[in-house]
Amino acid sequence: MQVQAVPEEKRVRVGVLGATGTVGQRFITLLENHPFFVVHALGASARSAGKSYALATSWKQTTPIPSAVQNLIIKPCFPEHFLDCVVVFSGLDADVAGDIEAAFRAAELAIFSNAKSYRRDPNVPLVVPLVNPHHLNIIPQQRRHHSPPLRKGFIVTNANCSTTGVVIPLAALEHAFGPIESCIITTLQAISGAGYPGVPSLDIFDNVVPYIPGEEEKLEWETLKILGGLSESEAEAGRLSFDMHAHAPLRISASCTRVPVVEGHTETVSVRFVRRPPPTPEQVREALVTYTPAIQSASCPSAPRYAIWVHEEPDRPQPRLDRAFQQGAGVSVGRVRQCPVLDIKFVVLSSNVNIGAATSSIMNAEMAISKGLIAV
Repeated sequence: MQVQAVPEEKRVRVGVLGATGTVGQRFITLLENHPFFVVHALGASARSAGKSYALATSWKQTTPIPSAVQNLIIKPCFPEHFLDCVVVFSGLDADVAGDIEAAFRAAELAIFSNAKSYRRDPNVPLVVPLVNPHHLNIIPQQRRHHSPPLRKGFIVTNANCSTTGVVIPLAALEHAFGPIESCIITTLQAISGAGYPGVPSLDIFDNVVPYIPGEEEKLEWETLKILGGLSESEAEAGRLSFDMHAHAPLRISASCTRVPVVEGHTETVSVRFVRRPPPTPEQVREALVTYTPAIQSASCPSAPRYAIWVHEEPDRPQPRLDRAFQQGAGVSVGRVRQCPVLDIKFVVLSSNVNIGAATSSIMNAEMAISKGLIAV
């Protein structure tokens, strides 16, 4: 979506935690030409703190380090160094993210995190921006239940990269045809999903690794929170809770593999609908093509024109050919056909470092501003 750039002095100041890592670098690349966000502060480990960004970072992106951040001095990841920021994006590793992000929230900062630390928190929304931005509505409750209560601070989390790619077409299908009863997913995940330096070359060259620790559990659980509703709790009036798709129990079986691809997660998906008879492949293609998430009508410049691009070619999508389409902000679906075991099967490709990571956080922040949850 095209949004007119605002003058420099009126831009929203943002910080990036974990700025030297793979996801942090992608944040910086995507924010370089953002129409109203401007990178104001960078945080990283004590090893990097005190150095200029250019000196501290082993830059692994395909474009040069943006000139605006080259000479920014990296700060330790303490809230006092980021109090001038309105939004803070976190690309921190999960083993350190929890305490740091909690401290930033307590300091009344809005945190948009890629880490898993708070995905299961009952007051923290797990948001895929092309699916469930309405889950941001729990933020006022998150603030109230913090001790002490907060005026501005909160945490929003991204989903796991493999979850993000698959829930977008699943959401489109449930929107058009009602609940999905069961789903079988096999992922072919890029090595960049493991961070840098990633999987050792002798493990991944000429090979497929049929196990990624914790990945299958994340995909099976996160999908339920994202596709489920946000409703008032029966046990406590006025309290919102995530229903985990309880209105129509959804069974998911995931098998996650690592493949020798640099970027782009491919997933094969088979689904069975509650509705009988199920939709035809032609009806499913039409539902995917016409899926229009709420973010596309909000003032969110990072939202893609097409949430889902549907390929008619029999050999698409492919990571090398399709991962960069729309700067990786949407997903590509192909091979939509009847499944002889369930109902429908298809292939989905997503950019694990864009919509699966940094782009989702940026869109979530844009949506929070659009909904008035962040004052600018």
